[in-house]
Amino acid sequence: MTNKPKAAMASLVRPMVEPYCDGLDVTWFTSTEEAMAIAPHAEIGWFDMYDKAKMAEIISAATNLKWLNSIYAGVEHFPLDQLKAQGTILTNGAGLNSAPIAEFALMMMLSAAKRSDRIVDSQRQRNWLEQPPGTTEIDDSKALIIGYGGIGQQIAKKLSGFDVEVTAVRRTPTGEPNVIGLDAWRDRLGEFDWVFVSAPATSDTRHLLGADEFAAMKDTAWLINVARGTLVDQDALLTALNDKTIGGAALDVTDPEPLPADHPLWDAPNCIITMHLSGVAQSRMFQRAAARFVENLKRYRAGETMIAQADFDRGY
Repeated sequence: MTNKPKAAMASLVRPMVEPYCDGLDVTWFTSTEEAMAIAPHAEIGWFDMYDKAKMAEIISAATNLKWLNSIYAGVEHFPLDQLKAQGTILTNGAGLNSAPIAEFALMMMLSAAKRSDRIVDSQRQRNWLEQPPGTTEIDDSKALIIGYGGIGQQIAKKLSGFDVEVTAVRRTPTGEPNVIGLDAWRDRLGEFDWVFVSAPATSDTRHLLGADEFAAMKDTAWLINVARGTLVDQDALLTALNDKTIGGAALDVTDPEPLPADHPLWDAPNCIITMHLSGVAQSRMFQRAAARFVENLKRYRAGETMIAQADFDRGY
């Protein structure tokens, strides 16, 4: 009798995926200790945890993994070299939260345009404003989206409802209208009122935007980063904000995280910090993740290409 493939998954997802796991010997772990115990024996693993260091330790112990699944879109904290060497397929969470993250990005843009942060501050001080603190009109403005994957495409889709003219940057353009390549966006920075950052964090994208890029932007333009803090040279950004080189920055991500309480970015002029909440400001992530896992399980069994299969060489 053939042994069933061993799988290890958190008990949190059990109600959503167990009905589809016929033919698997599943350990539904409830603690890091249980996950570590089953990891070396698992062919299929789903080891997501908030403690990323412990998660990486457990995955490192999973030397027999053929398929590792994760809800995380960014996998830079995984032992990628080991997974590649042992032939593990890694499916990540790319696109799972694209819509809610895009919603959050638009909230950041609207907050910057109308300065809702200052309105809320005035309310708390019981100060009735006679003039609006923000008068920027979004209609007929221009936006650049750096990184045109799932999140970038959702941002573009939602911006269309505000009559914003969108230009997107993609690693490899495929001929879509208003989509440009990596060699073209810097020369056009001065055209845009909004610069959204939604590209993956890799060695190639570290400090993608720095002093030169901020100098090329409009002095009224806002930077909106929902990707990773490492994509922006934070010291250069702080200088640009203090010198009013750009209009402002709305940052869901910083480097490091959490941002230290004494960091000068907290008090930088025209800077809105939303504490990396965009990816968790949602209510259906695990349902979407479970549905994708079930579909990928079918594909895994059939030897087919799986959804959101990570590229180890690119790191995402």
